[in-house]
Amino acid sequence: MPDNIVHKVLAEHLVSGKLEAGEPISYRIDQVLLQDATGTMAWMEFEQLGRHRVQVPLVVQYVDHNMIQIDYKNPEDHFFLQGMAARFGAVFSRPGNGICHYVHLERFARPYATLVGSDSHTTTAGALGSFALGIGGIDAAVAMAGIPFELQCPVVVRVILENQLSPWVSAKDVILEMLRRLTVKGGINKAFEFGGPGVASLNATERATICNMILELGATAGIFPADQECRKFLDYQQRPQDHRELVPDPGAAYDEELVIDLAALEPLIAKPSNPDNVVPVREVARTKVAQVCVGSSVNSSFADLAIPAYIVKHGGVSPDLDMTVSPGSRQILRTIAETDVLTDYIVEGARILEPACGPCIGMGQAPPEDMPSVRTMNRNFPGRSGTDHDRVYLASPAVAGATALRGEITDPRDLGFDPPVIEVPPPIIEDAMLIWPPPPEEGAKVHVLRGRNIQPPPTPPDLPEVLEGQVLIVLGDNISTGSMSPDGVLVMQERSNIPAIAEYCFRKEDPDFVRRAKDWEGGFIVAGDNYGQGSSREHAALAPLQLGVRAVFAKAFQRIHRRNLINNGIVPIVIGDDVHGRAAIGQEWVLPDVRPQIAAGSSEVAIQIQGEPYVGRIGFSERERDILLAGGLLRFLRAET
Repeated sequence: MPDNIVHKVLAEHLVSGKLEAGEPISYRIDQVLLQDATGTMAWMEFEQLGRHRVQVPLVVQYVDHNMIQIDYKNPEDHFFLQGMAARFGAVFSRPGNGICHYVHLERFARPYATLVGSDSHTTTAGALGSFALGIGGIDAAVAMAGIPFELQCPVVVRVILENQLSPWVSAKDVILEMLRRLTVKGGINKAFEFGGPGVASLNATERATICNMILELGATAGIFPADQECRKFLDYQQRPQDHRELVPDPGAAYDEELVIDLAALEPLIAKPSNPDNVVPVREVARTKVAQVCVGSSVNSSFADLAIPAYIVKHGGVSPDLDMTVSPGSRQILRTIAETDVLTDYIVEGARILEPACGPCIGMGQAPPEDMPSVRTMNRNFPGRSGTDHDRVYLASPAVAGATALRGEITDPRDLGFDPPVIEVPPPIIEDAMLIWPPPPEEGAKVHVLRGRNIQPPPTPPDLPEVLEGQVLIVLGDNISTGSMSPDGVLVMQERSNIPAIAEYCFRKEDPDFVRRAKDWEGGFIVAGDNYGQGSSREHAALAPLQLGVRAVFAKAFQRIHRRNLINNGIVPIVIGDDVHGRAAIGQEWVLPDVRPQIAAGSSEVAIQIQGEPYVGRIGFSERERDILLAGGLLRFLRAET
């Protein structure tokens, strides 16, 4: 049968299962991506698997998140990661080399590769025809051990792009339009494959913008064909040997279809505080702004940085706001330095930051409270910027540049001049900040610095026959993993220390949550729709586990967080409005037959609320049941060997 792109890649790597939507499959992994905020846990979990060397062709450990070194914690974590990479056979990308997604796109992503990464925006590599998805740290450790990756085969959605983008409209507007139509839960368990005549008009970095933010739909992956634009990018990166044509067969079948007329799009912007709160820029134009941040993993290519620089040359950065610039990689930084783009920013009043995630995850440059910040980044969840009462807007580089020039949100079509014609120069290829691992015999002798903040993750307890406890917190819809494990300098430096980071769990929603969890010796979380959206950080499961949480009840779960809960022995239970509407802090809830019902493969679980009977849904696969019954993924795997 004729195949679509998603199935072509998976078919080459398939170990078990059928490539039909909803079916459980397992497939071989070619590449694993780690970053510093999640990598410490992943490496400690990998050690527990007893492997002496990574068992996949490529593992790359990046340092790009915890870059602000206010004390010993972050720098000691970085040396720990460098040592673990050398010992176990991973490439190490040094601090300052760039953001994991952008460097991986430049130096490692390729057509037909299967990539998983302990960062949700690993999906970026789909721009070059990789099947790439974000996962939790435990899953990354298991992948590094060479164990096939288990996944529910996604629904494949063909996105037909027609015509071409109009002046001042960009790839960022394409993904914002998708979010406007589909919402942040519209892509759960779906892979979006881009096709149609408009695809050829988008270059590789524009495709990367779309694939990066495809995750904000809750999607498993996004993927573009490996065509001439892919070949051109790989040629620029001096990797022509990595190109391999990847296009759908004529007559390939898809589960769903979405049509986007590129010519009909206009500049869009996501208002606070969710990526799907999208409106045309003209609707919020003239809103005064305190900050503009350009760059990050989603919009930090040469062209993405050149456009705002060109705009602010028409009068300089407004004195009423701060403007920051975050290059995606050291390669991009060197290129803008040698083409006057960097000079333009400096002369016109912008602040230049190092190639790192930076403001995107609250690592410095937090905005003032209750004052708008316009960013070219991928998320605007409450407090993600590092400021609890933030007002973050997400927009394209053109909108950000126009806003920086005028001091208020501005549709670039109203600037009165034409957009620049960007000629992207050949990049300066230099990989001195990539450290390749020594041979296995030398790696085994490497001394690994284990800083004072390196603490092993908690071990889940056994799942009892009966699970009972009090409701610790009742939450609404769209709670992100940044609520359970917040962003910002002070919190993220504790990513290697679960007891320490657990102290910040739900601090924005309820400052008494941690105290209650300790006083009541654990309990349950009750939430609304789309629980666990956003980052793949497994700390959002580990912190509640540390505090004694044994089950989470929600109307719906995001894919990655649901998996992280199961991997850490926490039972995710889907509830209806009747149960959610009944919930209150302090109530006694009982799951009287939770273990036997999971073991029997039941689709429902009995819930008693203050003695009254209710029902929840537990649609677990056979493997998920085994993991929960074993007390988490690591205990399950150790029992298997």
